[in-house]
Amino acid sequence: MAPRRSRLLLAAVAIAPLGACNTVDRLSQIGATPALSAIEDPTSQPGYKPVRMAMPDIQPVSYAPNSLWRTGSRAFFKDQRAARIGDLLTVKVNVTDKANLNNETKRSRSNAEGLGLPNAFGLESSAAVAAAGITPDKLITGTSTTSSDGAGSVQRAETVTTNIAAVVNQVLPNGNLVVEGKQEIRINFEVRELIVAGVVRPEDIESDNTIDSTKIAQARIAYGGRGQITDVQQPRYGQQLVDILLPF
Repeated sequence: MAPRRSRLLLAAVAIAPLGACNTVDRLSQIGATPALSAIEDPTSQPGYKPVRMAMPDIQPVSYAPNSLWRTGSRAFFKDQRAARIGDLLTVKVNVTDKANLNNETKRSRSNAEGLGLPNAFGLESSAAVAAAGITPDKLITGTSTTSSDGAGSVQRAETVTTNIAAVVNQVLPNGNLVVEGKQEIRINFEVRELIVAGVVRPEDIESDNTIDSTKIAQARIAYGGRGQITDVQQPRYGQQLVDILLPF
């Protein structure tokens, strides 16, 4: 018991400076609105890694001779859709996720085993056996009962509908585009964040330079927030520490 208390004390001492920094930071923001993040280059952020995927063989580019119309172009002189690093396109986020699952499993088993020796060369009637209270025909008796009952249910309904502008960060060898977009909206003392990232096929981009989120491969869509409301909804750091360390 003592070693566990010592570990809890050491953990509390280790995170105390972090809690103090967070407290000072929160005190300095009393009465102020949450600050918006600065606009930065996503490729320069720590942990950013270029996307590497299996690529098909490079196909030679074919040009139509004596033609004013470029293959794949949707404008007479130039295709207005995003195609190069730094280009923008609008992602139409339309997430409608519903799930209703209900599972139940039951199992039951009962076993009984018995072993007796009614006749053992007359020894079953000896005084020692009688004194011990042993019944020869019921020398060993075993029973076991096992039962299991499990039930689980999931009910989920989520809907996110909005538009967000994304930036082309990388052009893969097969022409697909790696895009990423981030949007922050501050409402009173709460900042709502929307992040969209993934791989886009140029053919799926509409003529108005928009694409539906369902056509984004390896899609990463995050919707959340930070501020006073989010802070109140989260358990305190001490409670989170106790929930992690306590085994029960």
